[in-house]
Amino acid sequence: MRQSHLFTKTRKEAPADEVSKNAQLLIRAGFVHKEMAGVYSYLPLGVRVLSKIEGIIRREMNAIGAQENRFATLHPSEPWKQTGAWDGVDVLFKIMSRTEKEYALGQSEEEIATPIAKEYALSYKDLPLAIYQIGQKYRDELRAKSGIMRGREFGMKDLYSFHATQEDFDRYYRVVQEAYFRAFSECGLIAKATEASGGSFSEKLSYEFMVLTDAGEDDIVYCDTCSHCANVEVSSEAEGDLCTKCGQSTLKKARASEVGNVFDLGQKYPKAFDFTFTDAHGEAQYPIVGCFGFGTTRTMGVIVEKHADAAGIVWPESVAPFAVHLVDLSGSDSDKKEFVEALYSDLLRAGTDVLYDDRDLRAGEKFADSDLIGIPFRIVIGKQSTPDSIEVVRRKDGTVTKVSRDAILKGAWHF
Repeated sequence: MRQSHLFTKTRKEAPADEVSKNAQLLIRAGFVHKEMAGVYSYLPLGVRVLSKIEGIIRREMNAIGAQENRFATLHPSEPWKQTGAWDGVDVLFKIMSRTEKEYALGQSEEEIATPIAKEYALSYKDLPLAIYQIGQKYRDELRAKSGIMRGREFGMKDLYSFHATQEDFDRYYRVVQEAYFRAFSECGLIAKATEASGGSFSEKLSYEFMVLTDAGEDDIVYCDTCSHCANVEVSSEAEGDLCTKCGQSTLKKARASEVGNVFDLGQKYPKAFDFTFTDAHGEAQYPIVGCFGFGTTRTMGVIVEKHADAAGIVWPESVAPFAVHLVDLSGSDSDKKEFVEALYSDLLRAGTDVLYDDRDLRAGEKFADSDLIGIPFRIVIGKQSTPDSIEVVRRKDGTVTKVSRDAILKGAWHF
C-alpha cells in the first residue's frame, strides 16, 4: 500500500485527556480514533492488526474443535431477567425502544448461547459441544482510563462449551488453556494462568490470563519456578512467601493486565433456561457449561504497552500491520525513483505485505513516522542505494544490514 493513499496521518501529540500509553501511541500513529472515554474507532492500520489477532485465536479455536458463530449483540431483556443478571449486573447497557420494549447491549453471550445450544444439544451423543464468536461487547464501565485495555465498547472472543460431566469440562479446560498460551505467545505476550474470583458469572474460582505490565489494573503474586499464580484479591499469599505449589521459590508481586479468562459456570445457565440432555441411561441431566474469554482489542492494547519504546510502537511480526516499511528517499533523483518504484512492484508480486512511503517529506519526518507506526523492518532507498547494497533496519533494536535487491525479493529483509 502507498502511504500517500493511507487516509490517516500521524500526529505529534495525543489528545490531552488520553492518559494511557497504548491509546496515546495508537492515536498518534493513526491506528485508532477516540470517540469518547472507553470508545474507539479502528482505522485501517488498526483493523489490520486487530484482524491478525483475531486470525490467531480463530485458528486456535478451530483447531480444538470449536465452531464459529456470530451471536446477536442486541439482546432481548427476557433471558437476562431469567438468569437474574438484568438487575444483578451493574455494567449492563439497557435500552428502551420507542414501543417501550427493553433490550440490552451484550456484555457477554451466556444468555444468547445457552438457549441456542438447548435447541441442538438434546442427547449425551451431542456433547461435548463448543461454540464461539468474535465480536463487539459493551459494558457501562465507571472508569475507562486504560485506553483500549478497558473500554465501554471492545472486541472479544467468547467460547462456550457444554459437557455431560465435570470431568469432561476439566479435560477441555486444559485443552483451551494450552490453546490460549499458544495464541498469546504468537501475539508476542507471555500470559500467566491466574487464580481469580468468579465475579458475577460464577461462585467458583475462575482463571484469568494475565500479562505482567506496569499499566495493569490487577496485582498478582507468582512463582518463577513453577506456574503458580494468583490474584491478590482471592489469595492470602504475599510477596516473599514460599510458593505453596512447588515449595522451591519465594513469590513475587507485580502489576498485570487481564487478557483472557475461564469460568466454570457449572449448571447455572442450563438450570435458568431448563436446558437438559438425555444421558446414556435415558435420564434428563443439566450440562456443565464453560466460558472462555479472549480480549482481542485488550490484547492489542497490552501488546503496545509491552512492545513500545520512546520512538513509538514495536509490533511483533505476527500482528504487525505490514511486514515491511519501504521508505523512498530518492528525492529528485529520477533513476532512484524508478528503482524504488520497481522494487515496490516486485515486492508486491513476491507476496510481501509492504507499506510504501512515497510521500514528499524530509527523511527525518519519514523515519519518525516509521518508528512511531512500528512495522518490524524498514527498507530504505536513498541516493547511495545500489542493486547490491540496500539498507534494511530492524525496528525492535535498530540493527542495520545491507542486502542486495535480489536477496530482498527472496525475503532477506527478514533477519
